Amino acid sequence: MFKYLQLYKSTIFLKVIFVLSIAIIFFIGGITFKHITVLKNSSIWLNKSYEVNTELERLISYIKDAETGQRGYLLSKDDSYLQPYYVSKDLVKVSFDKVSRLTKNSRTQQSNLKKLLYYINKKQNYLSKSLYLIKQNKTDEIELNKNLIEGKIAMDSIRYKIEDMMIAEKNLLNGRQKAYEDTMSYTPIFIYLTLLITLFLITSAFLKMNNDLSVLKKANNVLMVSNEANNLAEIVGNFGSWQLNIENNTYIFSDNEYRLLGHLPQEFEASLESFLKFVHPEDLEFVIEKTKNMSVDNNLPPFTYRIIRKDGQIRYFRGLGRIVENASGNKTFIGTTSDVTEEIYDKKLIEDRNRELETTNKELTAFNYIASHDLQEPLRKIETFISRLVDKDFNNISETGQQYITRIQSSASRMRVLIDDLLQFSRTNKAEKVFEKTDLNSLLENARQELGQLIEDKNAVIENTDLPMLDIIPFQIQQLFVNLIGNSLKYSKENVTPLIKIKSSLIVAKDEELLPKTKDKFYKISVEDNGIGFEQEYANKIFILFNRLHNKNQFDGTGIGLAICKKIVENHKGYIFAEGHPNEGSVFTIYLPTT
Repeated sequence: MFKYLQLYKSTIFLKVIFVLSIAIIFFIGGITFKHITVLKNSSIWLNKSYEVNTELERLISYIKDAETGQRGYLLSKDDSYLQPYYVSKDLVKVSFDKVSRLTKNSRTQQSNLKKLLYYINKKQNYLSKSLYLIKQNKTDEIELNKNLIEGKIAMDSIRYKIEDMMIAEKNLLNGRQKAYEDTMSYTPIFIYLTLLITLFLITSAFLKMNNDLSVLKKANNVLMVSNEANNLAEIVGNFGSWQLNIENNTYIFSDNEYRLLGHLPQEFEASLESFLKFVHPEDLEFVIEKTKNMSVDNNLPPFTYRIIRKDGQIRYFRGLGRIVENASGNKTFIGTTSDVTEEIYDKKLIEDRNRELETTNKELTAFNYIASHDLQEPLRKIETFISRLVDKDFNNISETGQQYITRIQSSASRMRVLIDDLLQFSRTNKAEKVFEKTDLNSLLENARQELGQLIEDKNAVIENTDLPMLDIIPFQIQQLFVNLIGNSLKYSKENVTPLIKIKSSLIVAKDEELLPKTKDKFYKISVEDNGIGFEQEYANKIFILFNRLHNKNQFDGTGIGLAICKKIVENHKGYIFAEGHPNEGSVFTIYLPTT
């Protein structure tokens, strides 16, 4: 039903109706011609049947005349009675040939004619034989009677066969007459139906045209509103539009195209030459080169240039366009002109800001150098002198002084750890990201060796499944393992052997609750421990730089380690999540893409 409505709404519907109407006219003409032909053929068949019957009667008449003449001669011996006999053979042959021609399209009649010819020849032979015997005075009454009897039998056969042929001809005529009557009986029905169909199609076409007129009126109203909306959109969007009719090389500018140039709408004739007068002299050659082949290339790629408005302002314009072809096959080049002056200025501002950021980054790089060299140098001296003081004069210092020295020593140590962690975080952000196909099992083993002393002190047990080969930044993934395992060791329970389980599996993102619902594949690596755990509400905060869940007097640390882990995973376009259960342990889950 929907397809029918679509067809009805299209111009194809009227074309189809036109073609069908022409076809119906030809059809009615064909039916009329057919019936005229049938009438003509019926008349021909009737005449032929009449001629056949007449000729058959004439044929038997000629044979009878020959037989009558022979009998007259037998009785009178007068040769004048033999005249019909002598001419009968030729007359019979002419009449027989005519019947043969008239019935040449009938197999039945042709078959009958063959038999009839046989009987005619037989009859003529007996007539000739009887006449011969009489003329030769060899009259044998018995033989003569026999010939006469055989002649009579042959004559009867001729008469019967001619009657058969007349009956057959009558049957043929009846059959043709019936076919004619059948044809004539359904012809009015066909013509009536075709006229009804034609009337329906013409009515449908009328309704369609009437509907099209209504739709056209509505479309004109909508087009007027659309044009006004487009004009308003051009004003709000600060752009104009233009059209080039390729057939006659004429231009049309929108109202806002004139406004962008500082003129009133339609204040001058739209043309390429008139527009080029506004182009900045330094950009004129560039614009001409860009637009000279646009009608041939069917496309005008975006390009930016300057114009000088009527009021003398210099503005930046961006033009683009392409050819469109309407339903009639006419091509029109349509284009837009946008005022991008503010965009150009903003871009320059961003470039200036980028240069400032680049300068700031250089300063940060210098700060990193200072942090890694100049700041650590006095820190090493402080630690050295305090160490000497503790070794030589610690017992000579008062108890309060000893407490101060212990605090200074602890603060210096924490400061060194803080500087090292800051440098590590900086390297994670700035290091060159060179990806290599690497076996994660070897990186995990390197992390174990790096933490070997701490693992031994804690008597920790680390279990892991086989890890995959991935395209990664090797030193960063190794640092990831070091930080996560170190975090589990740091927050282990007292008097409980730390147990760390590292597992790996291949998953699809859409099957994981925490990942976007895509078909991307990831390796899921989990690091689970039996430490002190944490409240789940802090699961996201622990990855924030310098964020700590515990007092520095309870656990050592700077609050940078997990922030480094998050940055490493992000560098690999992956995800990291934390799940904690107080006094039960925690699970850190990492998702690294397979490619």
